[in-house]
Amino acid sequence: LYDGETDELFNGIFSRVSEVEQKMSVNRADSEVSSINALAGKSPFVVSEETYGVIEKGKSYGELTSGRFDIAIGPLVKLWGIGTDAAKVPEPDAVRECLSHIDFHKIILDPEAHSVFLAEAGMALDLGGIAKGWAAEKSARYLREQGVQHAILDFGGNIYAYGTKPDGSAWRIGVQNPSEPRGKYIGIIEAKDKAVVTSGKYERFFMEGGKRYHHILDIQSGFPVENGVASVTIVTSDSTDADALSTSVFTLGVKEGLAFAESRPEIEAIIIDEENKVYLTHGIESAFKLTDPAFMITGD
Repeated sequence: LYDGETDELFNGIFSRVSEVEQKMSVNRADSEVSSINALAGKSPFVVSEETYGVIEKGKSYGELTSGRFDIAIGPLVKLWGIGTDAAKVPEPDAVRECLSHIDFHKIILDPEAHSVFLAEAGMALDLGGIAKGWAAEKSARYLREQGVQHAILDFGGNIYAYGTKPDGSAWRIGVQNPSEPRGKYIGIIEAKDKAVVTSGKYERFFMEGGKRYHHILDIQSGFPVENGVASVTIVTSDSTDADALSTSVFTLGVKEGLAFAESRPEIEAIIIDEENKVYLTHGIESAFKLTDPAFMITGD
């Protein structure tokens, strides 16, 4: 590609990512998701086909995980404020109040009108666990439409290995060491036309009273998930699925999360626990190479 073509491709990707943010970010008062939230308990809001599809998929993952993944988690995310200057440990009463408004079953979808209705006042959507995956997926589809054959898309924890390397070999993607700064990896995955998405305790957190509070919230306790898992990496063909599944498997814990991943032949998982043990689904064993001797692959 000459520079003009490269610039055009990058601009096309940035434009598509911007569209996702404009429609789905709760940090934009004019987004479609913010409009849905503002009308909670009052009336449905008609959204674009794109936003409707992401919400529909997010709700389906609520069903699939028995509510461990719930896009109606908005009130709790806002209460904790993790990733913002307002991050703090909330009062227990405030947590309980938020939990009473989290229930994906009360997200009412109308496929004909493309409308979304939150059935109770106080409810709020937050697509932070799935929208970035869709942005990567949308970008990969754009590259495919443009006839691009080789690319790596890096959305920070969301990698899309598009096609192969120019020499025809698989892309090599590092799996982040959850105890070290970004760029330090424990092993390498070889991937072609796959999304590789990681959810980890290291991604966003704050310190209070000498304790670290990370951003993956448990909708049963209302506090950050504490189940011994340090990070989960999902490998599958669809980045939107990978994004939702990485969070879902993290919340399920090592044993249940691994069993869940094994039950779905279209996905593979790498789970790292807080004792530096690495758990692999059977299908990823040949594509993953452990490189850090401080970690150990285990089947326990």
